[in-house]
Amino acid sequence: MTQTTKEIFEKYQIRKSKKQRSAFIEYVKGVASNLGYEVKIEKGSFGSRNIVVGDVDKAKVLYTAHYDTCAKMIIPNFITPKNFFVYMLYQFLLVGIFIAVSILTAVLSSFVLGLCGLDFETTTEISKDIALFVYFLMMFLLIFGPANKHTANDNTSGVTTLLDIMASLPNDQRDKVAFVFFDLEEAGLFGSSSFASNHKDIKNDRLVLNFDCVSDGKTMLFALKKSTRKYKDLLLHSFKSTDTITVDVCDKGVFYPSDNANFKGGIGVAALKTHKPTKLLYMNRIHTSRDTAYDEENIAYLVDGAIKLAEIL
Repeated sequence: MTQTTKEIFEKYQIRKSKKQRSAFIEYVKGVASNLGYEVKIEKGSFGSRNIVVGDVDKAKVLYTAHYDTCAKMIIPNFITPKNFFVYMLYQFLLVGIFIAVSILTAVLSSFVLGLCGLDFETTTEISKDIALFVYFLMMFLLIFGPANKHTANDNTSGVTTLLDIMASLPNDQRDKVAFVFFDLEEAGLFGSSSFASNHKDIKNDRLVLNFDCVSDGKTMLFALKKSTRKYKDLLLHSFKSTDTITVDVCDKGVFYPSDNANFKGGIGVAALKTHKPTKLLYMNRIHTSRDTAYDEENIAYLVDGAIKLAEIL
């Protein structure tokens, strides 16, 4: 584990409040400046602040990751990038749980109000209002609730990958690469959306590798879309499977819901686990206190591949 990774886990693993994000920004500025990089902060919508390292206008590839962290959930987010049906089924299940809790709250409140002597019509109206309040409160807490204190995979892994690439990248390759740490991904991709709006040429014609949740799983997925299929051979040459890490550069029937979606040349990079009986690739444990898996081998592998890619460009 590199020194910067140790420091982030010890001091900057929670990056949710404005104060916490500001402290992390200053830390990255210091690290990047000490490594000889140019650093600037670009402000965007909803108070987002993106950390831009290097010259994005000259760079042939952008390595990106979101640095903000999420609210704590009891039920983890569950992502299956190569099976959209299962992914949506799980999302509907979460909504169903919220609705069930709201209905149960309405029933209980109706019972209590009835015991207090209120008439049926009044009891019904109040119970409906309580149910709606509970439902929207749960939705609110998904984004604005107490910070999750464990963010090893989502997305401390992406952040440390970028910092390690920055430190390892040879000086003669630095002009080819720029790094962007996006803000407010968890709230709705606001940081990357603002960056894309401010840099139309990058949005439309630049290769963007977005590292999001890369430390919990031994299948390294590169989620391509129609506009990024041309990079498949380049990625396969730069990131090759090893005895322990399987590379899946997938260009059909795949999606990855992260900042890469805001760029025509955006490619999502994520580590996935395999459900052996069904061979389903999945990600779990994120957004909960169980997000503690940090596979250093994954990070070192991605750093090496990112440097190889830069050398080829």
